[in-house]
Amino acid sequence: MKIVILDHNTLTIGDMDFSPIEKLGEVTYHDALAPEELVPACREADAILINKAEITAEIMEQLPNLKYIGIFATGFNNVDLAAARSKGIDVCNVPGYSTDSVAQLVFAFIFSFATSIADYDAAVHRGEWIFSPTFAFFPYYLSELAGKTLGIVGFGNIGKKVAKIGEAIGMQVLVSSRRKYADCPYEQVDTEELFRKSDYLTLHCPLNEESKNLVNAGTLDLMKSSAVIINTSRGGVVDSQALAEALNCGKIRGAGIDVLVKEPMAEDDPLYTAKNCMITPHIGWASIESRTRLMQQVADNLSAWMTGKPVHVVN
Repeated sequence: MKIVILDHNTLTIGDMDFSPIEKLGEVTYHDALAPEELVPACREADAILINKAEITAEIMEQLPNLKYIGIFATGFNNVDLAAARSKGIDVCNVPGYSTDSVAQLVFAFIFSFATSIADYDAAVHRGEWIFSPTFAFFPYYLSELAGKTLGIVGFGNIGKKVAKIGEAIGMQVLVSSRRKYADCPYEQVDTEELFRKSDYLTLHCPLNEESKNLVNAGTLDLMKSSAVIINTSRGGVVDSQALAEALNCGKIRGAGIDVLVKEPMAEDDPLYTAKNCMITPHIGWASIESRTRLMQQVADNLSAWMTGKPVHVVN
């Protein structure tokens, strides 16, 4: 079994153990490659394991030995599933590995906006508290989360985890999803109501034709001026230009963004200079615990496929 691991440098900073995969065959590693480099790198591969490399129908046509594509991720919009199906190539993802890690980042954003903790830390280190006439120094926004409305788009593993955390700290949880859940313990509303009512709105839906640019000028117009948007799903769920304009004119209070349409970030991305926009470089999935689970599950997926009992097949 010849296995090619692409995007190696997106998976580790030297802290990951690839031996569970190495036990399954002859492994070749490549860091992130340009599109024209993918076919030469994978020409002899029986299986390729990818993170964000785009595997198109054209690429598959040039890889006659390819029988399996494993994804170091939950999302799979970077693989042409129809083409893989037509060629008998199984595509397997890893659901659920980053649930705790992403939910933790969501609340890091939420707590930051609720407490202005970065502003207070910076002010103290500028010496402003030293010269305060009293101990009471609170020029920046401070608000309790208890009683605030947490709106969640999507109710998969991460959406459910975020809802539980929000409920635990006393937030009122609203859920909007493309289908109704009979077992959902929270109020389910349509998209318009969710945007209208949310104090903090967090996105946990896949990127597809229905969700593309879900956050746009029209939906932003529905929101409270005090509202905050959090996006840890996919960059394309948000119209970046519309969000930047809403932030710059004070239509909403802030945004916490971990994903962008183009990654790494383009210098001319409108969110780069937008007011009250906190941006992290797609780190929601990247805790050491999350990546360790991911590595083992990718190996388990490949092992199951090799024994004729594939799991987590998405095509």
